[in-house]
Amino acid sequence: MPELPEVESARAVIERSALHRTITDVDDSDSWECRPHPPGEIRDALVGHRLTAAHRRGKSIWCELGGDAPPLGIHLGMSGRILVVGPEGEDEGGDYQGSGRRRPRRRKEEWYRFTLTFEGGGRMRLLDPRRLGRIRLDPDVDALGPDAEEITREQFRERIGTGKAPVKARLLDQQRVAGVGNLLADEVLWQAEIDPRRPAGELSTEELDELRRRLRSAIRTAVRQGGVHTLEVVRHRGASGHCPRCGSEMARATVGSRTTWFCPREQR
Repeated sequence: MPELPEVESARAVIERSALHRTITDVDDSDSWECRPHPPGEIRDALVGHRLTAAHRRGKSIWCELGGDAPPLGIHLGMSGRILVVGPEGEDEGGDYQGSGRRRPRRRKEEWYRFTLTFEGGGRMRLLDPRRLGRIRLDPDVDALGPDAEEITREQFRERIGTGKAPVKARLLDQQRVAGVGNLLADEVLWQAEIDPRRPAGELSTEELDELRRRLRSAIRTAVRQGGVHTLEVVRHRGASGHCPRCGSEMARATVGSRTTWFCPREQR
């Protein structure tokens, strides 16, 4: 699933290439991607308006519109990308697609689940092969916890450092902190040398503060470098992986129903 850095890349594409362009048509005919709205409801709300700002909290994007139009919510799901065709050509961001042979070279038209058409030409489209994204009006972003890049020290201690649940499960809970996915959680716990299975309430204040620092730093690095896949330990997650620091064979566990990789020697 796209994690915060990938979603941020999609938000940035909207901000760079899709704002302040009058919407002349909307294809919202995919009743699954656009649920609970029936076909035509989103179109009726958006035509004639302009996107004026693009925001993100965690993995969710919402766009403000001028006039009395409700905000437009966008969730990329597990395979979503935003593509905008504008005066400067095509701009694209979202889920990391891999490289070389693993990168899809052909995009079927039916994979485009939602489209805004702009005055004067150009479109903004949601490409979603697996059909797991979501488009909706007036999304409830307040149901999410604080954004992982912006969460304060006090918020992090209160939301993550309590209870008997494993610390990784706490990080993955989007109502506690929004934006951390499986790969990012493994990365920052490895950086902070914390066992992902440890009960969150047993972490010291110093460990929680260090974990928060590592989280914010990893997010900034991943945004700058192009995605979570660029982080240090991610490529070592697997049966043949070894810790980049000490060389120990990486260990596998299941935490919060997610496959987890960690260094059994250094993460305690």
